[in-house]
This record gives sequence, structure tokens and C-alpha cells, in this order.
Amino acid sequence: MKISTKGRYGLRIMTDLAVNGKDGCVSLKDIAEREHLSEKYLEQIIGKLTKAELVESVRGAKGGYHLTRPADKITVEDILKATEGSLAPVACAEDEGKCQNYCDCVTSFIWTEIYKATISVVSRITLKDLAERSQSIDKIELECLK
Repeated sequence: MKISTKGRYGLRIMTDLAVNGKDGCVSLKDIAEREHLSEKYLEQIIGKLTKAELVESVRGAKGGYHLTRPADKITVEDILKATEGSLAPVACAEDEGKCQNYCDCVTSFIWTEIYKATISVVSRITLKDLAERSQSIDKIELECLK
């Protein structure tokens, strides 16, 4: 399975919101500048995150985006499913047993195991974990620049 830029950038957007949005909203322009990404492309991704009710937009002078729930209640799985759709390597892995060839297919167990392993990892890592890691990486980067 390959995660697209929408999934990867979705994680970066959400991490930025978790780190920088504690006291209010964060503009997409500010996220794009900090992350060195195209604001136009981020607009597409933020739409998916909004539709999935992970973020909410606020209009006005102090508007922007904020998380809809605490960072420790949002998982990497939530974000990737919002941006990527299914995380299954093949359709039958997610719908175990519904494919007419599932019982006869010699490879079906492989796809199911890959899917289960993926979900096991992304469901236990929270946005809070990413935010904390981001802040520790920032500190290491500052030390390297000295």
C-alpha cells in the first residue's frame, strides 16, 4: 500500500493544527508557509478533513481551522481514512469473506493480514503523539543549527 501526498499532507496539516491551534484557529496560509506546501493543494485536503469532521472552519478576521476534538482522540487512522479512503491493499481485505472467490483465493489471507497490521499501527498512534514528536524534532533541529 502506498500513501499518497493527500494522506501525508493531511497528517502534516493536522499535526500543525494540534501544535499551533491550541489558542484558537490557524489559517491555511500559515500552515502552507510553515510546511512549505501549496496552499491551493492544502485547500483540497482540508476539505476532506472538514467533511470527515476532524476540523472545522471559522470565518472572520481571527478565522481559520481548528480541531473538532482533542488531539488524543484523533488517530492516524482517522486522518488517513479521511484523506485516502480505504487503507486495505485490495478491496477483499476490508470485506473479508464477501468476495465470491475469498475462500478459494490462495492470496486472500495475505491481504487480510496486511490490512490488519496496517490498522493495528495507525489506530494506536494519535495526533497528540505526532504533535509531541513534532515538537521534540523541532528542538533537535534547533540544536543541530547551533
